[in-house]
Amino acid sequence: MSSTELPSVPPVPPVPPASVLPDAAAARIAEGERLRSVELSGITLSVRSRPPAREGLPSALYVHGLGGSSLNWSALMPLLHDVVDSEALDLPGFGDSPPPDDGDYSITAHARAVIRYLDASGRGPVHLFGNSLGGAITTRVAAVRPDLLRTLTLVSPALPELRVQRSAVPTGLLAVPGIAPLFTRITREWTAEQRVRGVLKLCYGDPARVSSEGFRNAVQEMERRLRLPYFWDAMARSARGIVNAYTLGGQHGLWRQAERVLAPTLLVYGGRDQLVGFRMAQRSARAFRGSRLVTLPDAGHVAMMEYPETVALAFRELLMDTTDSADEGDTGEPDAQGAPGSPADTGDGTTADNMRG
Repeated sequence: MSSTELPSVPPVPPVPPASVLPDAAAARIAEGERLRSVELSGITLSVRSRPPAREGLPSALYVHGLGGSSLNWSALMPLLHDVVDSEALDLPGFGDSPPPDDGDYSITAHARAVIRYLDASGRGPVHLFGNSLGGAITTRVAAVRPDLLRTLTLVSPALPELRVQRSAVPTGLLAVPGIAPLFTRITREWTAEQRVRGVLKLCYGDPARVSSEGFRNAVQEMERRLRLPYFWDAMARSARGIVNAYTLGGQHGLWRQAERVLAPTLLVYGGRDQLVGFRMAQRSARAFRGSRLVTLPDAGHVAMMEYPETVALAFRELLMDTTDSADEGDTGEPDAQGAPGSPADTGDGTTADNMRG
């Protein structure tokens, strides 16, 4: 299971059509970023971007997790601005994107939104990144539309687990009809600051790594989201989408789709992740062919926010090896040589291991 918000759900009012939603404060834009709205069939997506260091760089697209937004990638994007042209999506119903017209928050619907955007923008093939729920979504995209990918980077992807961690159970309960009123009664008096502290405790290996400014920004963003009439509905329905995806077998199962991914894949797992079991790292490394695994013992669920420099370094090395293989005319799996080493110390207690799936 996965969440970047506390599983505390106020009463869910009827969601009006996107065209008549009340105005809300715009999402925060970090220095150097741009935010624009893209209208597609049945959905409107907010897209966060950062100008690349130069023209002609390959495109990258980032997909956030449950309860998150494109802001979750704001620490990583500037660290890669000289190697990729970065954009991050707000999934329908999250961040600055309104709900989808059909109210569908399934993994398949979210994957369809990503595919629609890539097809409409013509930016593919891209270096595709996904965290948590976004990891499940991008796994499905990679399996069904390999033509849209150059590489795949997954940070704590929400792939099915037989033994879910106890700390992840409340997120799963969001999917159960009738549970929301119970959470509402329990957390009715919680402030945005209390909710953010809970989020940090749940999602970070060490919440103390968040700066005072970062905490203030998170509180402001929480306050903004709590004013959106559809936010908790999007949370509950997307949580239900994760649970439903976990029950699928056969060719539509996420693990079966992981085995079909052809793109060079980087897997990043945190040793203190309370939402995606660290034990799933080895299974993922076996499922994604030719993948490389980076383990961060002190990281939690959102390593790209907690250790962005380490994640950026691992991606740069994936990119370097992939480019070298292409230059050499290798049409098979990417060369496994190069960092993340075997194993190597990155200087912050992080262990990086190359693995073949």
